[in-house]
Amino acid sequence: MASAPIAPYNSSPLGNSSSPNASRESLKMEPLADVAMLPGEERVIDKDIIYICPFNAAVKGKVFITNYRLYFKNTDSETPVTLDVPLGVISRIEKMGGASSRGENSYGLEITCKDMRNLRFALKQEGHSRRDIFEILFKYAFPLSHGMQLFAFLSQEKYEENGWNVYEAMEEYRRQGLPSSEWRVTFINKNYELCDTYPTILVVPYKATEEDLRRVATFRSRCRIPVLSWFHKENHAVIMRCSQPLVGMSGKRNKDDERYLDLIREANGTTKLTIYDARPNVNAVANKATGGGYEGDDAYQNAELVFLDIHNIHVMRESLKKLKDIVYPNVEESHWLSSLESTHWLEHIKLVLSGAIQVADKVSSGSSVVVHCSDGWDRTAQLTSLAMLMLDSFYRTLRGFQVLLEKEWISFGHKFASRIGHGDKNHADQDRSPIFLQFIDCVWQMTKQNVRVKTASLWSFVNSDTSLYINPFYTSESSRVLYPVASMRHLELWVTYYIRWNPRIQHQQQSPVEQRYKELLALRDQYLKKLEELQLSDSTHLTNSSTPNAATPNQHITHLQTPF
Repeated sequence: MASAPIAPYNSSPLGNSSSPNASRESLKMEPLADVAMLPGEERVIDKDIIYICPFNAAVKGKVFITNYRLYFKNTDSETPVTLDVPLGVISRIEKMGGASSRGENSYGLEITCKDMRNLRFALKQEGHSRRDIFEILFKYAFPLSHGMQLFAFLSQEKYEENGWNVYEAMEEYRRQGLPSSEWRVTFINKNYELCDTYPTILVVPYKATEEDLRRVATFRSRCRIPVLSWFHKENHAVIMRCSQPLVGMSGKRNKDDERYLDLIREANGTTKLTIYDARPNVNAVANKATGGGYEGDDAYQNAELVFLDIHNIHVMRESLKKLKDIVYPNVEESHWLSSLESTHWLEHIKLVLSGAIQVADKVSSGSSVVVHCSDGWDRTAQLTSLAMLMLDSFYRTLRGFQVLLEKEWISFGHKFASRIGHGDKNHADQDRSPIFLQFIDCVWQMTKQNVRVKTASLWSFVNSDTSLYINPFYTSESSRVLYPVASMRHLELWVTYYIRWNPRIQHQQQSPVEQRYKELLALRDQYLKKLEELQLSDSTHLTNSSTPNAATPNQHITHLQTPF
């Protein structure tokens, strides 16, 4: 997940870390008083270096490495050039050139980042000048590969709220109206014995016994049985999530699994249960060769199977690579549309959004659905969470969105460590994929179209200053389903994320309308505060005054009210 910015912290300057002065002197570290360190952050090494800026000429300066970040500041011009790169966003570090390389600035380091950037630094060629910084940066950027802890476990930041308590499973299910006469809570997985990638608290059909659940688990990939994600209070339709059935090439059947899906269908009295398989049909068929598969019509006669054609993690990884190639460092404007189309990124976004819309629409119309892909922790999480975001206005609040992520992504076992590779040097790992980024992109598309209507938790940081994250255009509409438009004509590239490092883009970070709206909200807050002060003043004045004709508080307030 995104690393926290440094601005909000009132902590010691980078030149005054907790490391002893003698240690800093031995490394010849210079103070850098204009950058605040995070609590628990320590300086490791400084180095004179040249930053090969893709937008300007080569820039001389100094790089500072801590156990949390790489920070560069120029020293050769009046115009400030800085880089502040959390080590967690570094994907790959390579040596550039060799001792015999010719050409200016041909010897140094090249750093590939997960946030669409590539950084290049040049050093002097004599005396193996890059060896120390390469080894230190490699060690601290990939701590897990060197038997070290991630910075999250070293951070000493304190918050008023413990973000780990944002999501409580029972509290969230009660909010949805559960348990009920059709659905019950089970603790069969309290020791992770049924499924080691599922949460301990699950909601299942009331008529399903614990033994039924165990038998169904034997027929679902990684024992990820169909369990409830969301319950529609009015029509009692549900969103269920799971993994693929273990049909295999021989077309195996499991009567317990078939009966279990019938119990899901019967819970709200629908004639057909819709199963949304996120995969393309051809992929689902191919999965039979490895023991997987899908729910065939012959075995699941009361179910309708719909394939959503969303591709796997490997296709998504390659698509993002292609997107990065066309947006960093430069955007080729003459062939922009054809280049963007060739990445297929927006096409993938469209398919994910379109699938989630189908899920939400089916549930809104009163029919229960089951959603799965192969293992049920990538495309499934995208679809269920987006559909729930469309159906339930609670998840569109800041607190509700935190609950949604904790519930559908973290508690149900999305492989964040494998997909993002935080702290791991193996940049070529085939498990890496931008699945969560795609989900956030889909959320951004929705907000873009609907602007009118042992560690410290990330939520601790977010909730410490919610004004930075609240959408000024948000309106609470509890009974309205929010449908985005999953059409290529309405989808946009998220420019302020994918191309945010381009100087031409940086001044466009916030739209003029949004900026003006925030200014008006701030002005309203000022008026309300002044109003409270006047009310308090009038109240005091009336208490101390004996004048019979003194004006009432309402008389004083009336002319101050301003419509917003």
